[in-house]
Amino acid sequence: MQDIRPRCSSPAYYLGRFILFVTRWRVEGDAPMTKNMLVIAAPHTSNWDAILLLGAAYSLHLRINWLVKNTLFVPVLGQLMTFFGGVPVERSRSTNLVQRLAERIKHSDGTALVVPPSGTRSYTEYWKSGFYRIALEANIPVVCGYLDYERKVAGLGLSFYLSGNVKEDMDRIRAFYEPINAKYPDKKSRIRLKEEESA
Repeated sequence: MQDIRPRCSSPAYYLGRFILFVTRWRVEGDAPMTKNMLVIAAPHTSNWDAILLLGAAYSLHLRINWLVKNTLFVPVLGQLMTFFGGVPVERSRSTNLVQRLAERIKHSDGTALVVPPSGTRSYTEYWKSGFYRIALEANIPVVCGYLDYERKVAGLGLSFYLSGNVKEDMDRIRAFYEPINAKYPDKKSRIRLKEEESA
């Protein structure tokens, strides 16, 4: 069977292996056999998360994309972020971001979009629902990416297509992340969407 997942280059793969070797982390799991996917990045409590996630994804041969404020795309820095999969987004006004990203994914040659739903390294009462709406709109699976600092393991776990029943879908995600240990446990955000209360 042909592997249709978005694949990183050989240099990126070896960079990923190097990052894990230096940090003494290991990787487990794999991406689903699909062209497009949305990877949840959780729990997110440290600046190290991005580096370890990149190392894990590359070591699994996975090419990833992640969202960055468009104001950071200045000469040199912008080129570097683009090389590592950064996608510029404008947050200063309403730009139908969910719809635009969903369309971009549908017409891409393969996208693994990484989204940290907490939106911050500090504790929050609610996850942002953008990841949920993008995956539902684009009809792509969500993949639970994780960093377990207690075991020093980075990986990809539970993968499924959202049903549209917010509470049931979030219950599956909550159950998966419950045993995962963040670098700073007190900053681990509550896994809940505001939409669950209205539902």
